[in-house]
Amino acid sequence: MTHFSHSLPPLPPDWAFEPRAPLHPLECQLNQELPGLGGDWRVCTPGGIVPSGDPVPLAGAFGRGGLFRVDDVILRPYRRGGLLRHFNKLTYWSHLRFAAEHAVHRGLWESGFPTVEPLGYAWRPCGLGVEGVLFTRLAEGQAWPRRWDLTSARASDLHRAIGSLCAWRLWSPDLNATNVLLPPQGGVLLLDWDRAGFEPASTSLWPRYRPRLLRSLRKLGAPAEVQELMGSVLRP
Repeated sequence: MTHFSHSLPPLPPDWAFEPRAPLHPLECQLNQELPGLGGDWRVCTPGGIVPSGDPVPLAGAFGRGGLFRVDDVILRPYRRGGLLRHFNKLTYWSHLRFAAEHAVHRGLWESGFPTVEPLGYAWRPCGLGVEGVLFTRLAEGQAWPRRWDLTSARASDLHRAIGSLCAWRLWSPDLNATNVLLPPQGGVLLLDWDRAGFEPASTSLWPRYRPRLLRSLRKLGAPAEVQELMGSVLRP
């Protein structure tokens, strides 16, 4: 079964990255087993490939549901945050939230944006709704709060990435320091596109991204020099 494809707005004329080759269409396989998560999953991936193998917790990762890897595939179970997590930790109304995140993530990857490779998602009935899992390709690197070292070159890379999101009018409410990955070869990768969406052309996103990221730096105890550098860099 071929998966429905979401449409995204065209890239801005001054897009800063070189587009990648398009990924293969998603195909959905029913009643599948997922490592460490049991059965009855509907798995939607390029070619309908289902991850298999022994699950290993991903050391150093952030995330409410915990992340684990199976070979070079990362599985991230969807888990709610905020006050709602005390009443409903893992049930969502439908799989459309997972499909929407994958569509945005896939669009970013194919546009050449610095992020990890999206590999699809899975969902199954849970209570009165569904629960879900996101699949991405393993990428080498450490989450920013695990090391905090930030050169001016990496700060410039982060500025360019966020500036590109603003130019495409893509608002990602979960963009904080824990979703910035620092690869060993340099640069940055941005993660987690849950609830990300495109805003009207008249919307200015820099005034929303800048305080969001700086607030996360303060909350996570980033060194003063990192906060000062990002405060000066994160401007239109």
